[in-house]
Amino acid sequence: MNAETPKVAELNLPQAFLLLATNDQDGKPSVPMYALRTTMAGAILAELDLIGAIGLQGKHVRATGTSPQTDLQHELELIRGKSRPHTPKRWVSMLEGRAEVQRVYEGMAALGIVEHVGEKHLGLFRTVRYPEKDHAPEAALLKKIQAALGGAPADAEAPDATAEAEAPVITTEAGASDSTPTDASATEAAKPDVKAPDARTTALIALLQAAGLLGKLVPAADKIRASELAKGYWPSHSVEDELRMIRLAEEEEPGI
Repeated sequence: MNAETPKVAELNLPQAFLLLATNDQDGKPSVPMYALRTTMAGAILAELDLIGAIGLQGKHVRATGTSPQTDLQHELELIRGKSRPHTPKRWVSMLEGRAEVQRVYEGMAALGIVEHVGEKHLGLFRTVRYPEKDHAPEAALLKKIQAALGGAPADAEAPDATAEAEAPVITTEAGASDSTPTDASATEAAKPDVKAPDARTTALIALLQAAGLLGKLVPAADKIRASELAKGYWPSHSVEDELRMIRLAEEEEPGI
C-alpha cells in the first residue's frame, strides 16, 4: 500500500462495497448494474447511519442534529432538506444512480486503489472501467469478513499439499495409523477462529449479502451467521426490498 492509499478503516461503506463488487482484472461490476446502483444507495444510507448523521425513527429516515465530517455531505443535505421524511426504501430509489457510482469510483481512482481506464467503441461511444491498482485495501476487507464468518476468500491459495503430507500420524491401540485426529477438542481447534466483527464490517457483510455477492467473495462463509448479523439491519433490508421490486417489474414486462 502506498503512502496515498488510505487504511481500510478509512474507506467508507460505498467505497468498500464498490471495491469488492468490481472485478479486479477487467474493472467491470461483478453484479448487474441495477444491483450495483441499488446497493450503493443502501451503502450511502448505511455510512450516514454508522457515523450518526441519520437514523431510523419509526418507518422514516431522519437526519440527526449532529454534523460529522463525511464525504457524503451532498447526500446528507438531501435528507436534511426534505420537508417530509421518506422510508429507507424510498431513499434507496432516490439515491441510486450512475452519477453516485461514478463519483465513488473516481474517488478511489484518485487514491490509487483502482485505475481509470477508458475504451472507445466505433470511435463514438466511450465506456470506463476501473481495474484494481492496489490490492491491499480489498485484501484487508476480505480478511475482516473471513474473520467474522469463517471460510477462505474465493481467491485464496489452495492448501499446501506438502504440509498435508507431513501431518502428524496418530497410532491407535490396534497399531493402525491415522493422520486424522479423533479427539473432539482437536477437531474443534481446527475450525476457523470466528471473531465478533465491528459495526462497519457487520454493515458491509449485510450489504454484500443483499447484493448476492457474499457467497461469491467468501464461498465457505457461515451463511447462518451472516443472516444473524444482517437481521434487523434496515439499510440492507431496504436494498433487498428495492431489488425485489425491480426484479418483479422485469418479470412482469410483456415479451416483444
